[in-house]
Amino acid sequence: MKRATNFIFGFAIGGVIGATISLLLTPSSGDELRTQLQTRVQAIQQDVKAVTEARRAELEDQLAALRKPG
Repeated sequence: MKRATNFIFGFAIGGVIGATISLLLTPSSGDELRTQLQTRVQAIQQDVKAVTEARRAELEDQLAALRKPG
């Protein structure tokens, strides 16, 4: 039981130390980081939308070709 308690205590201390170090070494503030993430997410959403629209148009063309008689 003591080994488990020591492990949990060490894990918690390591987490606190890791979080502190990451905050000190982060190159930008929280607001800047959120803005950057939001910009990247929006860019990815636009890319996905463009790709899906292109694929949809391609599939609609194929469907129209299959529906043509003859």
